[in-house]
Amino acid sequence: MNRTTEPAAREDSLPTGYEAPRRRRVHRAWIVAAVTFVTIIGGAAFNALPGLLIDPLHEQFLWSRGEIGLAVSLDMALYGLTAPFAAALMDRFGIRRVVVVALSAVAAGALASYWMTASWQLMIYWGLLVGLGTGAMAMSFSATVTNRWFVARRGLVTGILTAAGASGQLVFLPLCAWIVDRHGWRPASVTVALAALVVVPFVWLLMRDHPADVGLAPYGGEYVAKPAPARGAARRTVRVLVDAARTGPFWLLAGSFAICGASTNGLIRTHFVPSAHDHHMPITAAASLLAVIGIFDIIGTIFSGWLTDRFDARRLLAVYYALRGISLLFLPLLMQATVEPPMVFFIVFYGLDWVATVPPTLALCREQYGEDSAIVFGWVLASHQVGAALVAFLGGVARDHFGSYDVVWYSAGALCAMAALMALMIRRVKGLPAGVAG
Repeated sequence: MNRTTEPAAREDSLPTGYEAPRRRRVHRAWIVAAVTFVTIIGGAAFNALPGLLIDPLHEQFLWSRGEIGLAVSLDMALYGLTAPFAAALMDRFGIRRVVVVALSAVAAGALASYWMTASWQLMIYWGLLVGLGTGAMAMSFSATVTNRWFVARRGLVTGILTAAGASGQLVFLPLCAWIVDRHGWRPASVTVALAALVVVPFVWLLMRDHPADVGLAPYGGEYVAKPAPARGAARRTVRVLVDAARTGPFWLLAGSFAICGASTNGLIRTHFVPSAHDHHMPITAAASLLAVIGIFDIIGTIFSGWLTDRFDARRLLAVYYALRGISLLFLPLLMQATVEPPMVFFIVFYGLDWVATVPPTLALCREQYGEDSAIVFGWVLASHQVGAALVAFLGGVARDHFGSYDVVWYSAGALCAMAALMALMIRRVKGLPAGVAG
């Protein structure tokens, strides 16, 4: 048989007008989203540490919880204040370069802390280096990726990328707790540094700055030429802030998101483990509870993204904050040496609500501020981290002064009620269909 003619014979035998089915490829946007997800996990590894190390550092160096909380608050504040500038720098220098430098800064700060012996070094390594590095990979990073690579499914993708931080918590909290318990805090710090470095090759090889770099349209949209690098990143970032600050919705979004940060990163992530330890709960058990929050955080955030594509984001935010505040009022009653079913219920409930606020907040930024929404969201995120920083510091001071965290839990519950009211006060953009936000 003549093999060269066999394929032709087969083609001739096919019916007229037949078209061979085309193999559907995964859109490159989903690959970029996956790399972003892994990057956020690697960068978020450090966030698993502060709550685990407050007691070990206090016992080894005799630093007060207020001193340690001040370093954590500096990290959180810089995380937030770096975010809007990072979004503009990504427009100027590209996502890949900014993220690689950020991961390197996180690794350097975590590794250098291995040799620290004074509290000022804690401020430099944890506060400055790690704060700047994680800030460049904050939620404005995922907002930039989502805005560039997706037109359809933005709410869902935002939820998935936001859940990456919880995934990092899920992976690293039990691991770091075990390392701290068995080998001390220094090996845990090295583990975090290595986690950040491992992600660098994935970013450099697989991340792309814009769909036009690979000749594609955004997922669900039409082809758009890659814009020229935006010069004057810092000037643009400040200008966007000045313009947004003249509008009421910005202050309502920033204020409510500051309370979000205060009641999550500043409060639960930083002070839950030492508070549970005050009630004689083992550190590994308390850390495992935080990891369970991470599991349900993933579910809750992705579901919140789905809801944001379908319902009024303002009402979603009001419900989230109200439920969070109610749960915090009950937490002091649940603290015991052992993990009982009511505490498990709180952990599941709080996990579902943890960062469910992010997709509707980002959607409202898009609705209100259009093309500048990623930078505006960066500033709103800055308020989130300032709120977190204040509570990380003041929570430690309150514990030193009152001997317990009860007043902190009750105060945070009241703040969440205020955030729910603020969300309902945000005005809708005229002409937007009911039940749609961004």
